[in-house]
Order: sequence, then structure tokens, then C-alpha cells
Amino acid sequence: MDRELQDGGRRYWYDVLGRSGWSVNYVKEVDKKEKTVRFYQEIYDQNGQLVEVHQKYPEDTGHRLVEK
Repeated sequence: MDRELQDGGRRYWYDVLGRSGWSVNYVKEVDKKEKTVRFYQEIYDQNGQLVEVHQKYPEDTGHRLVEK
């Protein structure tokens, strides 16, 4: 799936459902020339609540818990 961003770039994502009910969205953001500017994972619990974000590019920041 994809969505156009305000700056002319695009956001692509792919959803994966885990066996225990959790899910992850792999998200890639590109500029208008399709150059990758950001890649990260959004991790959701079994209730569909965002619980962690793991940025992988441009810098791997590790898993960060989302405060409620």
C-alpha cells in the first residue's frame, strides 16, 4: 500500500500479522525521486494499539516504547 506525502514523496507500508495476535507495519518513506529517506517498523499489540516503533534507517535507533 502507499500514500502520497505533502512534500511530494510517498509512504509505502506492508502489514504482517504475528502468530500471537501482534502485528507489525514495515514503513518506507521516499522523497519525490523515490530515494529512501526513512524506514521503520510499527509494532501493535493484540488490541491494535501501537506499542513500539523501531527506526532502522537512516539510523537504527532500536525499539522505542510508545507512551500511552
